[in-house]
Amino acid sequence: MVEALLQALISGLAVGGAYALVALGFSITFTTTKTLNFSHGEFVSAGAFIGMSALFLVLGKPLSSTTFGDAVPGAGAQLFALLAALGVMGLLGWLLYVLGVRPFAGRPGMAWVMSTLGFGVILQSVGLAIWGPKPVVVPAPVGDTVIRMFGVGVRPQELLTLGVAVVVMFGFDRVMNRTMIGKAMRAVAQNGNVASLMGINTNAMMIGAFVVSSALAGLSGFLLAPIAQASLFMGLTVGLKGFSGAMIGGLSNPRGCVIGGFLLGVLESMVNLWQAQWREVAVFALVILVLAFRPTGLFGRSTVEKV
Repeated sequence: MVEALLQALISGLAVGGAYALVALGFSITFTTTKTLNFSHGEFVSAGAFIGMSALFLVLGKPLSSTTFGDAVPGAGAQLFALLAALGVMGLLGWLLYVLGVRPFAGRPGMAWVMSTLGFGVILQSVGLAIWGPKPVVVPAPVGDTVIRMFGVGVRPQELLTLGVAVVVMFGFDRVMNRTMIGKAMRAVAQNGNVASLMGINTNAMMIGAFVVSSALAGLSGFLLAPIAQASLFMGLTVGLKGFSGAMIGGLSNPRGCVIGGFLLGVLESMVNLWQAQWREVAVFALVILVLAFRPTGLFGRSTVEKV
């Protein structure tokens, strides 16, 4: 029983790491621009397929391939794929802000909600036209040999996902609290008009928020692809769970969002030990319960004035 609980804990933390990256992306755009990317899940899927296509490119295969066969990408190919996923997704985040958010910001209504949703539909449609709906098995950058610890089997990719999520969490926290860029982003989040009067380029900060948020979604997809297979529909669940983690932790608190993502992953894994079909019930029951008593999330702060 102890081994089963430990296995569920490690697996939950690994999946929770992916949720945490997505939740952090939601928090970055919300605190800076008071908007959200409702196609964030599709960005996760796109990141997985951009990374996969970069691997095909290095291996000399067509970008629209759907199988690696016996080919095993090396460390250099995996690093190139990671950089490609981060770069392309960051560029897509910039396009989303310029074309789908900024034109509607500050106007009555919530037209930006539909524009971000539409952007996601376009991404998924383009992906289906290129790769089709079939899931693709992606080689893990650290191999698939199961590591045994205390009688528990752990895949290296799960440990990598967990480790990357923790490093990103602490790195982002340091940037936000110890650097001028972080202080500028927090100033824009607090009051964009005052920040602009102080010489801060608020438009650049908002673009940067969407670029970083989208890159994090791409990173999440790149890390999850070897674990759950790359699928154009994988992002729907990951995006929804990441948003749920952000709501639990508090959208206005990046640290809380990360904690919420990890908490959600562990909860899912633990419920799987009991009855897998109750997993979604437990997750969203927790979200409703938290929001009923803490509308801003467990670690959330009151929302600030709209930029």
